[in-house]
Amino acid sequence: MAQAGRRPGQTETREKILDAARRRFAEQGYDGATVRAIAADAGVNAALLHHFFGTKQQLFAASMNLPVDPGELVPHILDGPEDEIGERLVRAFLSLWEAPDGRAPFLAMIRSATTNDQVATMMRQFLERAVLARLAEARGIPKVRVAGVAAQMIGFALLRYVIGLPPLVTASEDEVVAMLAPVARYYLTDGVHRPDTRRG
Repeated sequence: MAQAGRRPGQTETREKILDAARRRFAEQGYDGATVRAIAADAGVNAALLHHFFGTKQQLFAASMNLPVDPGELVPHILDGPEDEIGERLVRAFLSLWEAPDGRAPFLAMIRSATTNDQVATMMRQFLERAVLARLAEARGIPKVRVAGVAAQMIGFALLRYVIGLPPLVTASEDEVVAMLAPVARYYLTDGVHRPDTRRG
């Protein structure tokens, strides 16, 4: 009796799409690589690519072996009291990094981005489209403020997970949140223009 599960042809097609996506993203960056071109390289139509992976953003996350699409965390960060947005952002960021298996793809991307211009371009464009632009638009703030948050968090990741600076390595999640959340909240809330709804 044949075993149940995904048919071999589906697995092979999925891998062909992922291989084509990795090549296109590496050669042309996130912005330059189109779904149509990736599908053509893989020998499938664009509809099948969408069937397997959904959006271009989700395809990128899958091709980079990311445990989760960072863009999917944006609604969670935005949903809740404004004064807790910094804590939600930091905890969401830590959730991506704390599990060793989940951390590995992000570490590989950061290390590659520091030495490979193509990877740096690809990573920059993806973060810009999937995370920074969406947060800036939702909060009604300049992109530079959201980029400031990203710089803070990536700098922390480098010191804690790549360089292994002892005080940061041994800090608990709550200690990290207490330290970084006020900074993230400042970038995302302080100075944001709000309409004056007071009467008269």
